[in-house]
Amino acid sequence: MVPNSKRRVPTLTPQVAFWITAAAFFTLMSFTTLPTPLYGLYEQRDRFPTVVVTAIFAMYSFGVIVSLLLAGHVSDWVGRRRMMLVSAALLFVSAIMFVLFHGVVLLLVARFVSGLGVGTLTATATAALGELRARAGGSPTLATTLAGVANLGGLAIGPLIAGVLSVVAPSPLVVSYAVYVVLIALAALAIAFVPETVSPPRERVRWHPQRITVPRENRAPYWAAGVGAFAAFAISAFFGAVAPTFLATSIGDRSRVLAGFAAFAVLASAAVAQVVFARVAVRRQLLTGVVSMVAGMVAIGVGDVSRGLALFLGGGVIAGIGVGLVFRGALTAAGGLAEEGQQGQVLAGIFLLAYVGLTIPPLLIGVALIWLPLIWVALAFAGLIIVLILASGPLLLRQMGDRAGE
Repeated sequence: MVPNSKRRVPTLTPQVAFWITAAAFFTLMSFTTLPTPLYGLYEQRDRFPTVVVTAIFAMYSFGVIVSLLLAGHVSDWVGRRRMMLVSAALLFVSAIMFVLFHGVVLLLVARFVSGLGVGTLTATATAALGELRARAGGSPTLATTLAGVANLGGLAIGPLIAGVLSVVAPSPLVVSYAVYVVLIALAALAIAFVPETVSPPRERVRWHPQRITVPRENRAPYWAAGVGAFAAFAISAFFGAVAPTFLATSIGDRSRVLAGFAAFAVLASAAVAQVVFARVAVRRQLLTGVVSMVAGMVAIGVGDVSRGLALFLGGGVIAGIGVGLVFRGALTAAGGLAEEGQQGQVLAGIFLLAYVGLTIPPLLIGVALIWLPLIWVALAFAGLIIVLILASGPLLLRQMGDRAGE
């Protein structure tokens, strides 16, 4: 062997690497929602109240926020592949923790670690898909659509897989994560063969936290976009953290498959809506999203009062359509407000507000459940989301209308 020689890892063509990256992205994202239908089993095993479930869920989104601020932009100079491998490693460690350790504290730590992995993954994998698609000479539309499907679709499939495994597999709190230990390892192996799309900078880059920029002008529509993103992710948080408890206590159905399906239905409808409406004008997407979100939350509220399963799940699907379209509209509106050279920072602010929506509402719901019945808490949540979307929706629609007229 020649001294100091480096063994080069064979890489894939951009076209093949594009699809491999999308599949790995989808797989890794699906792990992050795996615990949703399993929380009831954790409550029984570790004997903790519902408020702890919401804290565990919020710990995940807190990890995402920390990771977005500290490392969400690092792949711009250290490379996409390297940061995707870091993400896979963090998720692998989280899965091992779920398999090996018991106790509320370790559940909180495991969810925080998985949140760190997602924060470094979402922006990095999305950018990698766009760059690989450009190298392959294809349209960026497919990259954008696949990034949305991998993100929301991955989040959707995780609870469904865990719900089924919790019924058909022995020791579901071990088997569910053991399966993903293997899947995450395979995803990391695939990523290792993906070609790097970022050239190393000529000068050394000093690390700095992600900067969040709010446009000096038109701040009202910017904050409207942030509120819309907050409301959209809050709905996802409700079905990821509280819906299983609601189904068990208010409707009387403790099926873990149903709990997983409820979260799956909301997130899957959000992903499918983005695909179906991909070629529709953004303003029409946004209008459809606002109407769907309001109608869905009304149906959820009625299902809550009447304890109607069909209304509750149907409202979740309708609201999920709104989640996908409002979030996309919020990103588009905010991007249109950014000054030259500041688009990434402006969008980072929207992502941050969205993940705050994934963090704060579950915690508030958990605290409220200490004193109030679940039915009243769910009604209050539905009312709050309706108020938020009706307050931000008209400003967003006006912003998109102004842009269309330019």
